[in-house]
Amino acid sequence: MQHITTTPLPAKSRLWSKVRKGDFIDGYAVDSPLSPRAAADIGFTMPGWTKALMNLRNTLMKPFGLKTENSDSGDGAIFPVEYEGEDELILGTDDRHLDFRICLMQDGGRLHMATWVHRNNAFGTAYLTLIKPFHILIARSTMRRIARVASGPTAE
Repeated sequence: MQHITTTPLPAKSRLWSKVRKGDFIDGYAVDSPLSPRAAADIGFTMPGWTKALMNLRNTLMKPFGLKTENSDSGDGAIFPVEYEGEDELILGTDDRHLDFRICLMQDGGRLHMATWVHRNNAFGTAYLTLIKPFHILIARSTMRRIARVASGPTAE
């Protein structure tokens, strides 16, 4: 399997235009010929444990009026497409407590994934603190699924 590295998103990413001082942004990369769309289709096919965590999150957050829809389109979608180009895909949304985006970017044979979060208030800060360990588990799991395909005989 390909080695997943923790690394900043390439400077040419459109996502950097959103980042402000104090925002959260992480980054992972793996050698992969996959397009951002193909990587998203693989990486965001969540295993059962991730679906269970998302369902729990949605159940707990719904009373607070936070977005809980699981579709990839529509005004209430949790992961709507903000930008899609040949080498970059940015998904995410703005909510009352925080704004977030997930970026997948192909750059020189490496597939990068980053998550950006801007906290809008104290609830957003508390929410990010609470979910950050789960975010890291999910992000690494996503990259492992992408890496498995990238290193397998069917990766093109």
